[in-house]
Amino acid sequence: MTESLFIPVLVGTTRKERQSELVARWLAGKIAERDGFETRLFDPRHFDLPRDHYGTETKDQFPEWRDAIIRADGLVIVAPEYNHGYPGALKSVLDILLREYVHKAVALVGVSSGPWGGTRVVESLVPVVRELGLAVTFSDLNFPLVASKFDAEGGLLDAAYERRAGDFLDELEWMARTLRWGRENLPSKFHPK
Repeated sequence: MTESLFIPVLVGTTRKERQSELVARWLAGKIAERDGFETRLFDPRHFDLPRDHYGTETKDQFPEWRDAIIRADGLVIVAPEYNHGYPGALKSVLDILLREYVHKAVALVGVSSGPWGGTRVVESLVPVVRELGLAVTFSDLNFPLVASKFDAEGGLLDAAYERRAGDFLDELEWMARTLRWGRENLPSKFHPK
């Protein structure tokens, strides 16, 4: 069997009573159920971000995140849409690293309390993750009216998401395996042999 893919999941907000955490936990469970996948959930609440400094110079303060992304074959970002954009905490966590992301797959999950399902947050994240060197999958996963999709214990209420998540993860797997092959077999200044 091919070596397992390591795909961390990043929750995109620190907001109280966030619904996106239910989505991230459910999706991390779906990843863990798949053969040949490993995952780990990262929560920005656990990042003690400095108030007087910013960016990649702080990466050694976050060794678990740094080392997970170095090891990762891809990343899933579960981002709630706040005022047509992404939360500042998400951007702060993403900006801790740079070269560690290069030539790895990223799959975006949009979450909203309204009917658009985080479409605009996904659109606003694409140029950000592209600048970080991540390769965005063409399949997004959107959760409109997110409060109606899960019960109080985090159980999924809408069975249609089982198939949607399967398709979403199939595309992520293809991208992650293809990019891993490239990182291991093709020369690049970003991952020298």
